[in-house]
Amino acid sequence: MLPADNSSLVKATVKVPLDAYMMDFVFSEREDGGIFDNNYGMDYHLPVFGGVAKEPPMHVVHIAVEMAPIAKVGGLGDVVTSLSRAVQDLNHNVDIIFPKYDCLNFSNVKDFQYNRSYHWGGTEIKVWFGKVEGLPVYFLEPHNGLFRTGCIYGCRNDGERFGFFCHAALEFLLQGGFHPDIIHCHDWSSAPVAWLFKDYYMHYGLSKARVVFTIHNLEFGAQNIGKAMAYTDKATTVSPMYSKEVAGNPMIAPHLYKFHGIINGIDHDLWDPYNDKFIPISYTSENVVEGKRMAKEALQQRLGLKKSDLPLVGIITRLTHQKGILLIKHAIWRTLERNGQVVLLGSAPDPRIQNDFVNLANQLHSSHADRARLCLTYDEPLSHLIYAGADFILVPSIFEPCGLTQLIAMRYGSIPVVRETGGLYDTVFDVDHGKERAEAKGLEPNGFSFDGADSAGVDYALNRAISAWYDTRDWFDSLRKRVMEQDWSWNRPALDYMELYHAARK
Repeated sequence: MLPADNSSLVKATVKVPLDAYMMDFVFSEREDGGIFDNNYGMDYHLPVFGGVAKEPPMHVVHIAVEMAPIAKVGGLGDVVTSLSRAVQDLNHNVDIIFPKYDCLNFSNVKDFQYNRSYHWGGTEIKVWFGKVEGLPVYFLEPHNGLFRTGCIYGCRNDGERFGFFCHAALEFLLQGGFHPDIIHCHDWSSAPVAWLFKDYYMHYGLSKARVVFTIHNLEFGAQNIGKAMAYTDKATTVSPMYSKEVAGNPMIAPHLYKFHGIINGIDHDLWDPYNDKFIPISYTSENVVEGKRMAKEALQQRLGLKKSDLPLVGIITRLTHQKGILLIKHAIWRTLERNGQVVLLGSAPDPRIQNDFVNLANQLHSSHADRARLCLTYDEPLSHLIYAGADFILVPSIFEPCGLTQLIAMRYGSIPVVRETGGLYDTVFDVDHGKERAEAKGLEPNGFSFDGADSAGVDYALNRAISAWYDTRDWFDSLRKRVMEQDWSWNRPALDYMELYHAARK
């Protein structure tokens, strides 16, 4: 390697065979060792142009127990669908293997038909096939009734149900003559795929495949996650910051050499203020001020709030301790003190927390009926209207592996107000003290953030946000335009996953 252009850069000339379509580089200080750079175990993976060979498409199979919009509980379901679509758009082949729950939303399954049957573990398993959001999905229906329970999670034997499904999915690949390049499994529920594959199926005939495992939330199923980490070829989690936050966990620490943080994207077709049937007018960054004004008026009218130009804080969340419920309550009162309006949409799995918020909703209805509304339920159309009509979306999570709320907010020109943790830290750059961090990512600041998990932290971010709305409206409107033009789609993350798949296959 020779010095280039009197700078610190070096250049090298490499002879490339005509039938090569890709080259991998690792840089080393000396021929016999020294410091080397292998891009964190991924190598520098560069396409070759002008040769006679084209890269063959990769075949990726996801084995998962959630998928939006047919059976979604949390962010895992969004990722399975959106990542698969993005990889398919890069001209690779993607299949999804999925349980045939009796509570599936079949209105979103196209061309649903019986495919075949096979036997495993003394049970007949029927296979159905259909397309979901343009993706091929194989639905497994075992005759033992494990998925005729009326729900996705929440049975006494969830571990047994999903363990059976993982085994059945690998058996389906084997008996069906599939030879995928990558088998991608997710969280504790399909983690058994990793060790079942390595202990059995790779010796039976699925020898070509490599296993990739993604942790969406480390809070659940630690034992399964730890075991999958030991067996998988590459592991990911859903943001670089969360990967650092969990690096010391005993399940993860021994495996850091194969562990990578890749931020989730959002589905730009699903979340698109230009093509959204749930909001009054379509808008882009060019007419964001008018679009959001109309949406705010529609939101105020729908919820019976005062029709007036006040700063509106939206909160869309599951009401759990992870999501910062004490900080949410504090922010509601702080917003009202600043003469703002506040709309919360969300419900609590814990009846005590739900009841607590019902009481708060009643209290606010008697004291601030024209400026506060708590909708303690799940309502997809209303969530779209809040994203469009709010000035700010508050996400004060105690921990947040990735978070999609702040990304959707920006897509709709709502300014995120977030706590600096996990994926919130990786995607929101404070307008006052996040400029350098944003520049390092090739971005401009896009929100308001705070560090501590206390009321003073919330006040620090929320007061600056509301003051900016009152005092510097032109600047605030230009910030709305800016956040709408940032790309938080799956375009970049899909390329990062393809790099990971290539590295796993070596």
